Amino acid sequence: MGRRSGFTGVIFAVAREAARTQRRAQVEKSRAYNAHLREQKNSERTAAKTDKERYIQLRFDEANDMTKEIVDKVEELKKVVEHTLSVDDRIDFESLRIKDKFRSFKPDKKLITPYPKPLEMHFVEAVKPLKFASKLIPGSSERHQKAISEAKIKYQEAHREFEKNELERRTALKKAEMDYLNEKIVFELKIKQRDVEVDELENNYKKGDPAAVCSYNTMVLERSEYPDGFPQEFKIAYVPESKQLVVDYELPNSDVVPKIQEYKYIKSKDSFEEKLRKPAEIKDIYQDIISAIALRTCHELFEADQGNHLEAIVFNGFVQTVDPSTGKDIRPFLISVRTIKEKFLEIDLARVEKKACLRNLGAQLSPRPYEVQPVKPIVDFNMVDKRFVEQSDILADLESRPNLMDLNPFEFENLVSNLFGKMGLETKLTRSSRDGGVDAVAFDIRPVIGGKVVIQAKRYKNTVGVSAVRDLYGTMMNEGANKGILVTTSGYGPDAFNFSKDKPIELIDGGQLLYLLEQVGVNARIVFPEDWKDN
Repeated sequence: MGRRSGFTGVIFAVAREAARTQRRAQVEKSRAYNAHLREQKNSERTAAKTDKERYIQLRFDEANDMTKEIVDKVEELKKVVEHTLSVDDRIDFESLRIKDKFRSFKPDKKLITPYPKPLEMHFVEAVKPLKFASKLIPGSSERHQKAISEAKIKYQEAHREFEKNELERRTALKKAEMDYLNEKIVFELKIKQRDVEVDELENNYKKGDPAAVCSYNTMVLERSEYPDGFPQEFKIAYVPESKQLVVDYELPNSDVVPKIQEYKYIKSKDSFEEKLRKPAEIKDIYQDIISAIALRTCHELFEADQGNHLEAIVFNGFVQTVDPSTGKDIRPFLISVRTIKEKFLEIDLARVEKKACLRNLGAQLSPRPYEVQPVKPIVDFNMVDKRFVEQSDILADLESRPNLMDLNPFEFENLVSNLFGKMGLETKLTRSSRDGGVDAVAFDIRPVIGGKVVIQAKRYKNTVGVSAVRDLYGTMMNEGANKGILVTTSGYGPDAFNFSKDKPIELIDGGQLLYLLEQVGVNARIVFPEDWKDN
């Protein structure tokens, strides 16, 4: 993917973390509530142990509650698609702005309450006045005067303490006011910065900037709420030439389906008996889940496409697991589908049978996803992502890689022919076409699945339309070929993908071509001269 701009990256990270935090909070809230209910039930059972009849009834109720929890879980798993149909998946850019008002200034009450000021008269008046009779006692007047002097000294000490405390209070209040003002300035700057970030994201998204489109659609999927246990980890790549979005999405493992179907309380043993779910049912539910995630993801992305930047979506669903034969981590793909927006929006997701719907869309579905039997992605994410290497990887030797657009037609013909030759096909060049492309006939020598293959390549800058795919299909018919491969240095439009969907045709764009060349040891690049014109 292209490198995100600073602003776009910041707002993207903030929105993504906000969505994840919200999901985590919902999960924790649900778990806390269930834990509270269990604790409440335990307390009731403990209290009812002296009442045998009441205790037994509570145990039966507990078995029913645990069964209901499983039933509700399975029902939730079966409604993964239905859950999103009532949700507007479009992101309101205004919602990304900071709406909070900065708090009002409310310092500690002690800071705004002045200390009581001591008065000298209060100290002096505290000295008992000298009565007439007492004056007759020798030394009484001196002692009375000394007491008054001491009272005045205490007043002076109290006044000094008052001034000290009052100075500290006013200083602390002033500091609190300055801290408040500084925090307010930072908050207001944050609002202004966020507004700039949101404006840039919105403007770049409307212009179809690939990084902004990826950020926007990532936020769409991050906001999607799934049942507990779904990883919701994914990566997105966007090809602006063909308006194609490719999503590699991590699916939950099969253990997301409850293995237990029902709990029964056995009175004689004072214990619960577990009734296991049939393996066939688990497999059906799991296949339904991964099918639902694929359809739901496409639905959410197309529905959220307020900028009309998506014409096609490729969804590749994989699981993280361990190869039992090697003990190594693997990520096999269990489902892959490419769908065109116009056709997908005609589907009534509330009524379809998910597996049949995906088959109709030409999806690759694992025949045994429960056993993690993989399928080949229709479009490899890494191939698509290669188109943006030059935007994100500024390497010293970048210009040393050959530019495919600098090759003459004969050199390009040989490059394509040699590529497929190294991939195991026996290729023979036939003729050069006017646009500098090449027609080649190749033979896949593998038994049963092999046969004759027609290869056509076009050095195009603009998106390849459906006419080129129709021409290839016509050549296949004339040649009696089993398969056709169209290679271009640019990309394909949705009509091209739609035409080739149910035909033995493989479309390879510029990014995939670079990736395939890299796999056979050729590091190349595609840079179009400014004056390049497609023939």
